[in-house]
Amino acid sequence: MQPFPALLCILAALLPAAAAHLWAWMYALPQHPPDRAALGRSAGPGGSAEEVTPCGPTTPCAHGHFCDEHFGLCLPTRPAGQYCRRDTHCAHGLLCTFGKCQQPVPDGQEGARCQRDEDCGAGGCCARRHGELLCQQRLELGQSCHVPPGGLAFSINQVCPCQAGLVCRASPPPREKAFEYWPEKSEWRCRQP
Repeated sequence: MQPFPALLCILAALLPAAAAHLWAWMYALPQHPPDRAALGRSAGPGGSAEEVTPCGPTTPCAHGHFCDEHFGLCLPTRPAGQYCRRDTHCAHGLLCTFGKCQQPVPDGQEGARCQRDEDCGAGGCCARRHGELLCQQRLELGQSCHVPPGGLAFSINQVCPCQAGLVCRASPPPREKAFEYWPEKSEWRCRQP
């Protein structure tokens, strides 16, 4: 019976003198290539499973395939709606957006990839949504305009500035405000100056 990896990590942290030996032993364990179910290569009724070929920096994959760098195997590109990590994992004409292969949005429209505000149409800006730079609409009157610093939302999401003629500011606090353990970020809204 093999020890659990979590237990080994705890031992490596608690025993600094033995850590190097434990990590070397863990790295020496045999790697298990993905099974056919993980590769999506199960043979259908009356069919045969597709041949899996190795790949790497010097051995590229055939057309219609991508190199899964984790396993070093050529896999077929994925259709729309399938999970992906990069654009190259998707079939021709699809982009990997938010972890799924999707049809690309035309340049300048909301949801299209961008590098700067000028890449987006009128009334738009280029901001991160779930870590990807995408065209988004500038915020309208009354919309929440602030992502508080710190935390996951701040590091992967941005909001566009308010539309022309509006400013982002907090509403004045009421005279008697109830205590909130988790204050709402929605106090910051696009308002008239």
